[in-house]
Amino acid sequence: MQLKEKKSLSGALASATCALLGGVTSLGGAAAVQAEDHGWEIDTAVLIYDEKDRVSAVEPVVSAKKTFDGDRILNLKMVLDSLTGASPNGATATDVPQTFTRPSGKGSYIVEAGEIPLDDTFQDTRGAFSIGWEQPINRLTRVSVGGYVSAEYDYSSVAVNAGISRDFNKRNTTLSAAISFSADQWDPEGGIPIPFASMAPAGEEPPRLGSTDDKTITDLVFGLTQVINRRTLMQWNYSLSRSSGYLNDPFKIISVIDAQSGETLDYVYENRPEDRTKHSLYWKTKYHLQRGDTLDFSYRYMIDDWDIDSHTFDFYYRWNMSERYYFEPHARYYQQSAADFYQHSLLDGEAAGLKEASADYRLAELDGITLGGKFGVKFAGGSELNFRLERYEQTGDTSPGDAIGVQKSVDLFPDLEANIFQIGYSFKW
Repeated sequence: MQLKEKKSLSGALASATCALLGGVTSLGGAAAVQAEDHGWEIDTAVLIYDEKDRVSAVEPVVSAKKTFDGDRILNLKMVLDSLTGASPNGATATDVPQTFTRPSGKGSYIVEAGEIPLDDTFQDTRGAFSIGWEQPINRLTRVSVGGYVSAEYDYSSVAVNAGISRDFNKRNTTLSAAISFSADQWDPEGGIPIPFASMAPAGEEPPRLGSTDDKTITDLVFGLTQVINRRTLMQWNYSLSRSSGYLNDPFKIISVIDAQSGETLDYVYENRPEDRTKHSLYWKTKYHLQRGDTLDFSYRYMIDDWDIDSHTFDFYYRWNMSERYYFEPHARYYQQSAADFYQHSLLDGEAAGLKEASADYRLAELDGITLGGKFGVKFAGGSELNFRLERYEQTGDTSPGDAIGVQKSVDLFPDLEANIFQIGYSFKW
């Protein structure tokens, strides 16, 4: 898992409601069998995410699944996030100390010379709840509906979703479709900043458009799952995502620099397009070896109208050490290009001629690698205890060719290192 900042985490969960397809898009969809009532299946986990010198998060999760007569399934999930630490505010490092106004406008913080500017006010608690219902409408067709709600100090989200799947070819082929719609609202401390307005000194009235703003997200997913042979399953998905409304991060700023020396002269607030359309193609293969181990490989290609394209390669190997113990190594590689409006800084006077610009490193060209694994122990009665430990590293261009003056001697991309630990326990009740 890559934890970025709290709004990215919220957005990821909101869009993930479209994954409430159960057997609709899962690899097991084509091979589904009639289920019996086995009571509640409970999954619990606690995730601890820790970035070096930055954000730390603790996330408890509880999910419950109940199968009723007629293969009708109820899914419930509750999540609580607690985040603290420091996050890059978008400004570039320079050779002198920098003073920034806090988002509330009532205080300030100082960043030492040569250091990546980090806002140490980053903290929040978020609660989220989702519910989903699946049932067959005939022998070969299933439908699902669901809802999601989350709330935190300055951001809220409500979403609904629905899906349908149909088996063909003696249940060796499954076609599926799903739709999800979410309505999100920002209510940031200090209000919504005016794009490209200068950051006001602490204690002065900040430049604000208002106190709140909102956005909507619509996701469509079309899938095909195919049993290739008795050991191989494949899945293909096409996803279309449309976001509209306030897509800025109200806490991100951009450094305005002198065109000759590269010295910072001012800080202005970012502005992004009000619409974003993303297209994704996804392919997954699951292969069962003779000894019972499983290979799981997936690839995702994404492109959007912000000129970002990305490639994600994900690999798991399930090694069944015995009937009770298993180990699952995991490797993930992510690469993306930069948004067409991404700029690490602006030249003095340049903002007046721009419609959009952002120095948010999440919109820059970057690479991310995750390595780790999960160890699990199975007990009588179907319960399981598992542990996951992973390391995530993200890198970008720390010395871009368009750096000016003092910028050539400082780090312009905030590399990221994070450790991820999770402990989970599942049981039947």
